Amino acid sequence: MLDTLIQAFNLITTWEVIIAMLAASVYGLVIGSLPGLSATMATALLVPVTFYLSPIAAIATIVAASSMAIFSGDIPGALLRIPGTPASAAYADEAYAMTRKGEAELALGAGVWFSAVGGIAGTLSLMILAPPLAEIALSFSTFEYFWLALLGLMCATLVARSSPVKAIASMFIGLLVACIGIENPGGVPRFTFGVTNLLGGIEPIPALVGVFAVAQVMRAMLTPEPPPIPRRKFGSILAGQWTLTKKYNSQMTRGNIVGIIIGVLPGAGADMAAWVSYAMSKRFSKEPEKFGTGHVEGLVEAGASNNASVASGWVPSLLFGIPGDTIAAIAIGVLYMKGLNPGPTLFTEKASSMYAIYLMFIIANILMIPLGIVMIRLASHVLRAPRSTVMPVIMLCCAVGSFAIGNNLFGVVTVAAFGVIGYVMEANGYPVAAMVLGIVMGTMVEQAFVTSLIKSDGSILPFFERPIAAILAAMAIGAFIWPVLVWLWRRLKPRTAAPASTPSR
Repeated sequence: MLDTLIQAFNLITTWEVIIAMLAASVYGLVIGSLPGLSATMATALLVPVTFYLSPIAAIATIVAASSMAIFSGDIPGALLRIPGTPASAAYADEAYAMTRKGEAELALGAGVWFSAVGGIAGTLSLMILAPPLAEIALSFSTFEYFWLALLGLMCATLVARSSPVKAIASMFIGLLVACIGIENPGGVPRFTFGVTNLLGGIEPIPALVGVFAVAQVMRAMLTPEPPPIPRRKFGSILAGQWTLTKKYNSQMTRGNIVGIIIGVLPGAGADMAAWVSYAMSKRFSKEPEKFGTGHVEGLVEAGASNNASVASGWVPSLLFGIPGDTIAAIAIGVLYMKGLNPGPTLFTEKASSMYAIYLMFIIANILMIPLGIVMIRLASHVLRAPRSTVMPVIMLCCAVGSFAIGNNLFGVVTVAAFGVIGYVMEANGYPVAAMVLGIVMGTMVEQAFVTSLIKSDGSILPFFERPIAAILAAMAIGAFIWPVLVWLWRRLKPRTAAPASTPSR
């Protein structure tokens, strides 16, 4: 193990990796702090850059940018009441209330400090959970992989903040997109409509860039410009954070645990972790009446939770190739592109690369504190960047990056098409994250299902006969019928009769 750790350390101490991590950290901080530009979009725009980097440097950019962007979304939330990322939306009102009370330094300091602590806790969970789970996963066959992938898709629909029915519909759209092309067990062209460029199918990366980046630019064109941030000087950012750590130690620990658990669930991610942890903080607080008035307790728990989920979300990604969230879905694409195919054998055949990923997460979260403080002090300048300047640059990056993926204009058309699809879906309440997971995992679901049927000579009994497969099948089927049962319960539940009104005299 010591030899492996030394090899991993040597992998990440090259100039290429160090420069890539620092540059990606600054990039993630800037993109995350701009209102409306999510951490997922920041990560997706980095993919074309990773083409020209070594495997470890490419993963380092994803790790650093995503970790920094999740935190820096707190900055406009606290100063403008406009969350920079969806994960920051859970407690933006609370942080803004603290700013109005003159406690902006405390709110932003809590954001950077507890985000770093949560990120390190999530990394430790990745180091502890992944190796033993990898040993179990070595005994998995295609039957288990089918149910596991299906369970991941259903979990994504259960945790969606919109209607479960709309989330399931989005997932099926993603699965339909994954069917395009000839990369299927039968090698038969499907849904190509005679277009040669569609024979290779739809690549997940252009679809991701389209629904997250181009769709966001379209939304920005139709919404008013956020108000300019007032100029002000910040005092000490970390003053009082150690006192908060001791006072709210149980809340911080609970936030870390919730973030780790939600991060491991396929399709959940930092957004859901932040909302759940903030709600739990208010539910179990000794001072719930202070929430909403500028109370730091919710920021402590939710801030620790969202970054803990970023690292733990890599557990199912590295083990099974099933993304824990949309950022991990992008990371899976980069891993495959660089020859680091996710799966349990990755932990044995390329153990040094795995330990390098662990170390990069820890370094990124340590860097978050000094770089985050600098970013907070520069926030008044970054947040003043006019939208009319930022959005064309993002569109240019999308066009150049999509062209670089396949060296043809079809990639640009794909990104534009999915930008329109993403905008229309979001406008009508359909979560694009569920569609993205369907695109990423559709091929895996189909291949595992067809391969299993070939093994069993067309019988479906082996899907339920193996013990682990039976457990996963029960969980996946339960997750599928749960929204239906909830809907039926609400329809059949007897309504309480309204009290009779008193006749007027």
